[in-house]
Amino acid sequence: MTTVRALISTAVKKGWDMYQLDVNNAFLHGDLSEEVYMTIPQGLLVDDSGMCCKLKKSLYGLKQASRQWYDKLAQVLFSRGYTHSDSDYSLFLRKTGTSLVFVAVYVDDIVLTGTDVGEISSLRCFLHDKFKIKDLGKLHYFLGLEILYKDTGVLISQRKFTIDLLKEFDCSSYRPVLSPLESTVKLKANDGVLLKDPTHYRKLVGKLNFLTHTRIDIAFSVQHLSQFLQSPREPHLQAAYHVLRYLKSDPCLGIFLSNDKNCTVTAYCDSDWAACPDSRRSVSGYIVLMGDSPICWKSKRQTTISLSSAEAEYRAVRKVVGELVWLERLMTELHVPCNLPIHVFCDSQAAVHIARNPVFHERTKHIEVDCHFVREKLQEGLIELHHIPTEEQLADVLTKPLPSSKHSIILHKLAVSYSPPT
Repeated sequence: MTTVRALISTAVKKGWDMYQLDVNNAFLHGDLSEEVYMTIPQGLLVDDSGMCCKLKKSLYGLKQASRQWYDKLAQVLFSRGYTHSDSDYSLFLRKTGTSLVFVAVYVDDIVLTGTDVGEISSLRCFLHDKFKIKDLGKLHYFLGLEILYKDTGVLISQRKFTIDLLKEFDCSSYRPVLSPLESTVKLKANDGVLLKDPTHYRKLVGKLNFLTHTRIDIAFSVQHLSQFLQSPREPHLQAAYHVLRYLKSDPCLGIFLSNDKNCTVTAYCDSDWAACPDSRRSVSGYIVLMGDSPICWKSKRQTTISLSSAEAEYRAVRKVVGELVWLERLMTELHVPCNLPIHVFCDSQAAVHIARNPVFHERTKHIEVDCHFVREKLQEGLIELHHIPTEEQLADVLTKPLPSSKHSIILHKLAVSYSPPT
């Protein structure tokens, strides 16, 4: 999804047209590279009941189907001079002189964009001859993401999915709220009565997780609720329904990708030390912006226990730096000038000092690998680490439940809104 958002943001900033294709019966086009047999299908009469069918082509339901379809599509694109991205194999590109065309693929959904409108039109005809595609015209709906074009950019939302979700879980009588989780509530793994049907909770959290592709505002809440999937209880379900009540307040909310020419990449990272009351693990969060448009974010509980808030913050820095290493390669392939160093903002003075200090001591030797990685990228000039006040930390929304006023202020700064700024 980061690749899709980065590609759309690049196209918007450079003024490229975006088109969408859908391949009919995609998995049936795959050529099998190994022997696969299947039982006689119902309705086919044979004399010998011990016979079976040897497949010459791929079928829906085969474990190999998706891989064989990808191989088939890749071969067709390779024959036309395209190569796949080294950062993401679902992205193909072709550059010849001033012509630059990108093809983003997700199973049978394809997005085309670039500078060469003639090549894009020719490629659409070429793919139709090979696979029989459905040309959906200008990009408006892709992987559940709704693209709404404005004079100053595009708004990406999941409005239809959100409305359907509210209907599915019968939220018509619920009163809307202004924040996804109450800041005073602390959920624990063993508090409350076990749910008789845990699949209801798991289904709800799974659908909420899909919404985080455009809803930065619920990313922390969803990762927090995901910690209780194994044995969900009544308080966990109530908290999940609280998120639904928040979604009801504005189901059309999404991220706005500006057409401003600024492509400067900046990142914010934060952590909430020992946030989990059961394991005492910290929560890391980061967000990456291209100009003023959010293209990448993450909220995740750390895998180990941090012995201090400085250590927790430093692990958050390491997470975002790891993402930036990959993102810088992707931006280079998208032909977006990624001005180095990339500015990373952290609200912990201690974490900034640890990154800049070349000497290890008692407090940092147990996170030596993290220290080496961040310092190496700092010395290479990939990143530049800055301290900012906590009230200016945009990643705060990804590490803890916030009061509704602060929650709204951060979302406004992140261009999370229904209507783009004027």
